[in-house]
Amino acid sequence: MIGSVLEIPGSGTDGALSSMKEVSMDVLKDSDVQKYRDNGYLVLDGFLTEAECDALRARMKDIVEHMDVPPHCRIQFSTDQEEQLKSQGSADYFITSGDKIRFFFEKGVFDEKGEFVVPRERSLNKVGHALHAYEPLYKSITHSQKVQSLAKKLGLKTPVILQSMYIFKQPGIGGEVTPHQDATFLYTEPLGRVMGMWIALEDATLENGCLWFIPGSHSNGISRRMVRTPKGTFPLTDFVGREQEYDDNLFVPAPVKKGGLVLIHGEVVHRSAQNNSSDSRHVYTFHIMDSHETSWSPQNWLQPTEELPFPSLFT
Repeated sequence: MIGSVLEIPGSGTDGALSSMKEVSMDVLKDSDVQKYRDNGYLVLDGFLTEAECDALRARMKDIVEHMDVPPHCRIQFSTDQEEQLKSQGSADYFITSGDKIRFFFEKGVFDEKGEFVVPRERSLNKVGHALHAYEPLYKSITHSQKVQSLAKKLGLKTPVILQSMYIFKQPGIGGEVTPHQDATFLYTEPLGRVMGMWIALEDATLENGCLWFIPGSHSNGISRRMVRTPKGTFPLTDFVGREQEYDDNLFVPAPVKKGGLVLIHGEVVHRSAQNNSSDSRHVYTFHIMDSHETSWSPQNWLQPTEELPFPSLFT
């Protein structure tokens, strides 16, 4: 890790997207827009081609092969004071990752000596949070004409990119994501200015942990916020309020084929189950905020930096 950017050989464009065609036509119908506004999410098939998905996966494979794993990421945590100090280092690694490319692991993938007990490519939960800024292939997809057209169709005036992640959902160990709202972590005033774009690079199925939503739940506001704690205190973040209890019967699955896109309103309640299957469920996802007449909370864990202000989608 050098400076704020992950240095990996071969991270240039190298013509990687030279054969990937941009589309200037609208990717959303008026009925799609209405469905998104009514339900708080929308599934769009065929947003990326198989070749585009494969290119993103191949580049991530190269990134993982060259990744440097910081010592505090290899720790098996305990409650004693020494280990808590190490966990503070891990928390700092997360909270300062907004303008970097960093690695976050599933539980139980290291032994007591910090060595992998699974192949390193099967150890990761996600890579984030600035792939869109420093990896040309991911940047090209994020700022593509398809994405820009979609944002315009939804009426976004001055959209900016907040963060990006590559999520693995590893076979057999890919962890459960409990019910939540993205606005809990990416809070704006007014609410409703953040949207997630979740692109399936492999089939997302009922068996390997597809997303589940409560349709219409984006109309009910939020009950919990993740905030930074005062400087010099630990933990570095805390929650204000409590997550609501949700009736499991309200959740609707949203399986999607490879190349499909799921639009996620910042306030819609969603979750995913643990992946108990033998198949992974790779995803590239990023969040967009319409910055027009919008206030980004200084209490959010994620903050723009001098090195990486939130870039305009239309740049």
